[in-house]
Amino acid sequence: MRKEIATFFNEIESVFISKAPFVVYRKPDEDLITAFVQRTKELHELNSYDDAGFVFAPFDPKEKTVFFPFIECDSFQSTIQEVDLLKIDEIFIEKPQFINRNKATSLKEKHISLVQSGIDFIKDKKAEKIVLSRKEILECTNLNVLSSFKKMLKAYKNAFVYLWFHPAVGLWLGATPERLLTVENDNFKTMALAGTQKYNGTTKVIWENKEKQEQQYVTEFILKNLNEFVESFEFTAPFTVRAGNLLHLRTDISGKFKSDNSLEKLINALHPTPAVCGLPKTVAATFILQNEGYERAYYSGYLGELNKNNDTSLFVNLRCMQVENNLASLYVGGGITAGSIPENEWEETVSKTEVMKRAIINFDTQGND
Repeated sequence: MRKEIATFFNEIESVFISKAPFVVYRKPDEDLITAFVQRTKELHELNSYDDAGFVFAPFDPKEKTVFFPFIECDSFQSTIQEVDLLKIDEIFIEKPQFINRNKATSLKEKHISLVQSGIDFIKDKKAEKIVLSRKEILECTNLNVLSSFKKMLKAYKNAFVYLWFHPAVGLWLGATPERLLTVENDNFKTMALAGTQKYNGTTKVIWENKEKQEQQYVTEFILKNLNEFVESFEFTAPFTVRAGNLLHLRTDISGKFKSDNSLEKLINALHPTPAVCGLPKTVAATFILQNEGYERAYYSGYLGELNKNNDTSLFVNLRCMQVENNLASLYVGGGITAGSIPENEWEETVSKTEVMKRAIINFDTQGND
């Protein structure tokens, strides 16, 4: 059902207050915004990739994948235009306030130590690349989650922007630039996305060998792992894309997959990609789980529509945050290779958190350690 945008967000607010399980999202470069609201508070897990619903999967494939079956949900949509988004500042009655409960010096020391451990591990020829991440916790007051979601819609037009909630799991929201997999009939699309630098007014930038190598690892992994499932594929040369105030290197990959292969096999072949895990995948994942020192949960997992009108559209859960009571947890990471410099890797995560704080939650970064 298509609704006026004001009515749409009024209904979302009512759903949010009721604590019913729901998801609301907009796909990249689209103006259609969609909501699915589960009629009960039952926690469904994905049992079959032949089912139809909205999937919310964790980084660790051994953990549970939450599923909103379309048959168990009410759905409504609206079209959101720039003029609607220009009004979002008006909904702030009081500007949210934040206190960073992490000591910057401690965060920095821990992450630099973690990165150095990863570099040493790679240099011992035990891996080619490992993606290492950290969590930053903010104590917040007056945070309006729907306002934050609207800000994300405005700031990340070419991202998959979502707000997801289940009372048994919690609330997540994010704006991810990375597509895991889109399938329409037997045709698929995916991408290799890696490398990061700040956007300074132009996409015509020079990439260092480290970023080029990192992106090449991701591309080669995807092509190799898709090979047995596809009849044909094609891919672009790497190109620079903007995601908010950051730039990335991206290769688009598309083709036709064999009809006798299941969607589950295709997804498992890709997830987790080297862009969020590393290479070899099993070795990198083990290092991450044993050394990061916190649970990623649904950060760097994937989410999206599964078998919606026989089509599937899934995205990697990046640039995301989790909100619980008055705490907002931000998740950021970066790819580590033998040529990585720990200090630079720390600065990359700082850039990513700054983008999230400013563009997503209207956070004034001055004066907080």
